[in-house]
Amino acid sequence: MYKKRTNNKKNKQSNFAKLSIFQPNKYKFKKACPLSIKGAPIIDYKNIKLLKKYISENGKILPSRITNVSQKKQRELSLSIKRARNLALI
Repeated sequence: MYKKRTNNKKNKQSNFAKLSIFQPNKYKFKKACPLSIKGAPIIDYKNIKLLKKYISENGKILPSRITNVSQKKQRELSLSIKRARNLALI
């Protein structure tokens, strides 16, 4: 008697699905914005100590993905930094 060969390709996962780099990361979490929490300093162009934390060594504004700042606060930060630069405070 002949054994019937069945192709179970539909039930098997492809090699790409097995690799973790192609799967979405389920455990990724976002840190809270350091400028939105209670008791956070107010963003102002006169607060140079705060502004220097968000500027690189070359004087460029650090992106929010590195500093974990929310979009709204990032816009305020960049505006304050630009104002401080214009007045030569930084």
